[in-house]
Amino acid sequence: MTRTRSQPVSTPSKREWFSELIGRTRFVVLIAVIAVLLVAFSLFLQGTVLALQTVYETWRDMLQPGPDGTVTALSVEFLEVVSTMLKAVVFYIIGVGLYSLFIRPLNLTSSLGVESLSDLEQKVVSMIVVILGVTFLEHFIRWNSPQETLYFAGAFALAGGALVFFQRVHRGQGSDLQHPEAKLRARRELFENDTEQREIREEDVQRAAQATEAKAEGRVNADSGDGALKRP
Repeated sequence: MTRTRSQPVSTPSKREWFSELIGRTRFVVLIAVIAVLLVAFSLFLQGTVLALQTVYETWRDMLQPGPDGTVTALSVEFLEVVSTMLKAVVFYIIGVGLYSLFIRPLNLTSSLGVESLSDLEQKVVSMIVVILGVTFLEHFIRWNSPQETLYFAGAFALAGGALVFFQRVHRGQGSDLQHPEAKLRARRELFENDTEQREIREEDVQRAAQATEAKAEGRVNADSGDGALKRP
């Protein structure tokens, strides 16, 4: 009989133990995730209640016509519902995005194109621009004070212009895993197979490495954001 020598068990050094401990601190993000998702749920609930009230008032005014300003008021209330829901979506994207980036990757965020903090910033900025547009439309429909509406339009133009400029400056600086096939695969796994957790395959890692190398050599279009090679 041949005896097999047992391999010595390597004990982690203090530096490795401390590094692992620091890495585990990422779970602190769960506090922010839970808090942000609670805010999103509250906003969704508030928007639902406001929508039900507005629908009830709409049907009531259809059966019992009121003054001329009722239609304008209802239009503003419906826009408030849209604005509230959009705010809820912003908080929801932030919550699931932080969870996918720091805790465990999700097919949901991959299908939405959120693979990095830069992608998350782009999505949130886009939603904020839409919310600003809806808010300005509410003021425009009210038209209580034309001068205040003009001031608000100027403020909206400055804020919206700054956000759009920020998007253009940071365009193409997202994740290297933002490929159409990866998004489609994530959507199929999520919506057809009910698979929430996203699997990072070896081909995704190799594709990201190739895209990163191509960007460093200047062989990709930096504005595309998906690692597309430049055409000669």
